[in-house]
Amino acid sequence: MVKLGNPKNAFWEAILLTVVIFVLGIFLGIALESGRVNKINEYYTESEIFLMDIFALNNLMEFENISCDELISHNINFADRIYKEAALLEKYEDAGKISDNIKLAHKKYDIARTLLWINSIKIMEKCEDFHLLIYLYEYETEDLVQKAKQKTWSKILFDFKQEKGNEVILIPIAADSNLTSLNLLLEKFNISEFPVLIINNRDVVKELGNIEEINKFYD
Repeated sequence: MVKLGNPKNAFWEAILLTVVIFVLGIFLGIALESGRVNKINEYYTESEIFLMDIFALNNLMEFENISCDELISHNINFADRIYKEAALLEKYEDAGKISDNIKLAHKKYDIARTLLWINSIKIMEKCEDFHLLIYLYEYETEDLVQKAKQKTWSKILFDFKQEKGNEVILIPIAADSNLTSLNLLLEKFNISEFPVLIINNRDVVKELGNIEEINKFYD
């Protein structure tokens, strides 16, 4: 006759195993999160250097004869760079719970994008050979309808950027980042509802269903 083990021991062993797996899961999550944040910070540091270089180039305009083509090219390259890094950040955010570290990294990119917007405004005063799209959305929203709407807008704008290439600078910015400089720009354009698209610092688009709705302002 086979002897059964002590049910009490089996119960406590099961609890211990569950706790061990839970703790290991937490440490693994922390390690993955830390790795993601470190990678994002590395990208941001490189982008920050690139941005400072662009500002230095713009300041040189007062003393040197720098062409519009050169200014626009550098601005577009930087915009494309942080747009791709934003896609990577979004991928990390979709992979799990958004921590305070990820939120802080996102905010750092939002200030970089705001600075790029300000810089682009200055360039547009001198050069008219490019188009600027500022996409403002709510990062912290929990509204599922709002999230779905913003996903649709992001897809339309991504397709538009792919179609137009270097003719367009596309800058997505979280409007709820609580940045003083960004809030002042929003006041200037009298914007309080999102998502919204600003085209060439002139036209404000509040409804976006397809690419053609951008083209009628773009052309």
